[in-house]
Amino acid sequence: MNAPKQKKFSGFSFYIILMIVILLTTFMMSRADRTKDSTLFEVEQMIRDGAVESVSIDGATLNLTMSEKAVQDGMAETIKKDIPIDAIPQYLDMLREAKEEGQIKSFDYTRPTDFGSILNGIIMLLMMVSLGAFVFISYARRDGEGKSAMSFGKSRATLADPNQIKVTFDDVAGAEEEKEELQEVVDFLKNPKKYTALGAKIPKGILLVGPPGTGKTLLARAVAGEAKVPFYSISGSDFVEMFVGVGASRVRNLFLNAKKTAPCIVFIDEIDAVGRHRGAGLGGGHDEREQTLNQLLVEMDGFGPNEGVIILAATNRPDILDNALLRPGRFDRRIMVMRPDIVGREAILKVHAKDKPLAEDINLAEIAKMTPGFTGADLANLLNEAALLAARRDDTVIHYSDIAEAVFKVTIGPEKRSRVINEEERKLTAFHESGHAIVLREVSTTDRVERVSIIPAGGAGGYTAFKPNEDMYFKTKSQLIAEIMMALGGRAAEDIIFGETSTGASSDLKECNRIARGMVTKYGMSSRLGNVVTADEEEVFIGRDYGHVMNHSDALQAAIDEEISMILDDAYQGTKQVLEENHVLLNELASLLLDKEKVESAEFESIYQTYAADPKPLPGGATVNVSLTPEETIITPEDGE
Repeated sequence: MNAPKQKKFSGFSFYIILMIVILLTTFMMSRADRTKDSTLFEVEQMIRDGAVESVSIDGATLNLTMSEKAVQDGMAETIKKDIPIDAIPQYLDMLREAKEEGQIKSFDYTRPTDFGSILNGIIMLLMMVSLGAFVFISYARRDGEGKSAMSFGKSRATLADPNQIKVTFDDVAGAEEEKEELQEVVDFLKNPKKYTALGAKIPKGILLVGPPGTGKTLLARAVAGEAKVPFYSISGSDFVEMFVGVGASRVRNLFLNAKKTAPCIVFIDEIDAVGRHRGAGLGGGHDEREQTLNQLLVEMDGFGPNEGVIILAATNRPDILDNALLRPGRFDRRIMVMRPDIVGREAILKVHAKDKPLAEDINLAEIAKMTPGFTGADLANLLNEAALLAARRDDTVIHYSDIAEAVFKVTIGPEKRSRVINEEERKLTAFHESGHAIVLREVSTTDRVERVSIIPAGGAGGYTAFKPNEDMYFKTKSQLIAEIMMALGGRAAEDIIFGETSTGASSDLKECNRIARGMVTKYGMSSRLGNVVTADEEEVFIGRDYGHVMNHSDALQAAIDEEISMILDDAYQGTKQVLEENHVLLNELASLLLDKEKVESAEFESIYQTYAADPKPLPGGATVNVSLTPEETIITPEDGE
């Protein structure tokens, strides 16, 4: 059992406690100064009355020895009184006169020790020390907290010790070509003479471009781990502040520090936060972000020398970066870090499976086939979800079923079995998902149904999961039309069975329109418009596209809309025809879904082969034994599938 973590005692807390102690001490001293037991007049009156025989002063204490007459009158033999230290000289003058006049027999005086002055000095010293501690603590807080105004212009880059970076190229899988490109940087940092002898210069800046989760940051850390040189890491958003000139100052400070430790690597993550297009007219000519970018451009390739500092930057939006940042001499090389292929996914799975106990039935190559389009981060999350599912069952190893279930959980979302759904909606969902599955099986030449479910998952009331037999990088016109038909399968099934449609097909319609519009405006797949392309980038960046006008006429836009509508209408009619021909299969599959709520790949294939009007072979050449019952149906992979 781990011991509870103790909270660290902060310097600010120490300062507060010290001030409280000083205030309490001062308060007690002030109260002690105000509490006195005697006055000069009272003592002088007792001496004149003959009640005092002798007097002694010991520091600030007055000792009175009373006469026999006073004792007989009921007074004590000795009386002690406290007197103020600053009043002692007056007491001494009065007592000398009283002795000379014979009013007292004797008096003694012992000089007091000035504890008050000493204590006051100690208090002043403590106050000065506490004030100095407060100032030190305030300014010693590093720039990361941003508390000190003195640190605004300093770089927030974190310097990593080269010996502490344990990540190497062995920890990066599925990016062999990317590692080869970066290996030159590592070799140059280790053996610069090899390149300078040939007159070669290493790129000053390397831009890592790719979708989120593909391992851009991991590659940068691996370069630092391999080269064993100082590694500065900072985010693009750490440069810009609300104060004018702070960003440019931080850029100067970063490169100044980097030059002192050259050769070194400076890694700027999400550089699009500071490197976007200039001159948008949205932030004014003195936009702080633009000033920061200007300073970055000068530092990377300006008048001053910048030898030995290599800039690595990562972004998933290279289209919005300023052109001056991308020219040779600044970011000389652009490395595309793409989604891994099937071989890369298997290598990534091996890296992330090192510390996980896998059952003997797990084949990582088969899991790589199940996960087309997954990035390295997706695969790491997949194995982690599988481990959580195994732990939930109190198992000691991860089985293949855990990983298969984790794939659906990651891509679709967790199932919501507790949701109460009435029978009419269940029936509607069953026919809707059956329509998707049957149309996909009939028209797709690349995808295979993996699961059909009417259990709500994520934000959907049901889902039809499928996977391609192999990685696809390009799609033909017929494949895109097949995707449209598959998406329309649910809506067409509702139309055929119930005579009306529901709102459950809203996301399907959105996907259909996206594909059809891309066919017409981006890919030139319209028989009427031919090779005319009108689409720009999918995402509009205001800083670049603000004020741009439509680059085609209204007549052409009307023709585009007509072509999109024609593609969707033809696909819908074809979808309805497929389902009407397989009306028996549609009813059987929907009935099975209402009974079991979930139909897996093998069981679906058995039903298809039994009830389809014209059964087609599985994509990729796989075969299925239809002589078995649905529960015993087995899909036999062939040709590596």
